[in-house]
Amino acid sequence: MKRFDRQGGDTITTPDNVYLFPKMLDHYQIQLTRMLESEQYSEAKNLLRFLLQCRGEDERHYEEWKSLLTWLDMAFPGSDSEGAVVPGGQDDEGVSEESFREQLLNPPEQDEAYIKQVLYIMEHHPMIDQQILALERAAYIHSPEIDQVMVEWLTSGKAIHPVVQFKALQCLRKREISGQLTLDRMGERVELDIESTPLALDDFPRPVIRILERVEAVTEADDPTLPHFAKELWKESLQFLYGTTSYQWMLREDEETVDSYAAALHLTLLLTVYGSANDDDVREAYGITEPLRFRYEQACRTLRQVAAMQQSTEDDHQP
Repeated sequence: MKRFDRQGGDTITTPDNVYLFPKMLDHYQIQLTRMLESEQYSEAKNLLRFLLQCRGEDERHYEEWKSLLTWLDMAFPGSDSEGAVVPGGQDDEGVSEESFREQLLNPPEQDEAYIKQVLYIMEHHPMIDQQILALERAAYIHSPEIDQVMVEWLTSGKAIHPVVQFKALQCLRKREISGQLTLDRMGERVELDIESTPLALDDFPRPVIRILERVEAVTEADDPTLPHFAKELWKESLQFLYGTTSYQWMLREDEETVDSYAAALHLTLLLTVYGSANDDDVREAYGITEPLRFRYEQACRTLRQVAAMQQSTEDDHQP
């Protein structure tokens, strides 16, 4: 198993223990906060279990994680280790975690004041997490006027964060709205079919999934934490890039495109997690020959742009 010196903030990986880089710990802490804010309790429990398996962190972190996991297990007992609701996994009143989450997002009283509040947060809140939570609530609002408000907001030309745009498209699809929208995304003018918006990672076209699978296969032998981190980075990247020219390039079926984007994702992953990467080693691992060099470097620039925007978002999220 490959080893890294703990000195200087690096990480040691052994068959039995995982030591997180400080950047990875910060990322997971931010992800945990977001999951709790949006009532994603199954995902939060899974992440806490993962963090408790890691070694070498401050003892107070373990105490906080254990306490939070204990509370979540007591409050929401209806999910297994993979985050799925298990048969019989319900609280004392027979309400599953998924049902409880829907109750939180879909209150029985939806008066005009509630609707206006949700829409105001969606359009004007400075934190994208709160905008996303408002969009999750908007998916359950019964008033048909919501659809027109959302469409006008998305197509108004106002500056909207790419991830918020993507979540809004998902919201419209959940509300069974169809048709095309023309949006400004990542500096491009794009046309998108609402009904084609992926609702989960598995909904994306097969070439997009193959890029991630390629990276997972290459990285898992070096560091068991990297495939999980690669998946999170790819999901976030797709929310930024969906519908853009770069995304359309990913949809090509040829192996060269898959290899180029997989190598770019791997390089971006290493730079994000470790702060450095050997470009030659990455290109060799994915068979990036000289004829593919230009395509690979284009993919790298695209993902670096996304990573920079994501880092800026996380910095804004810090208290």
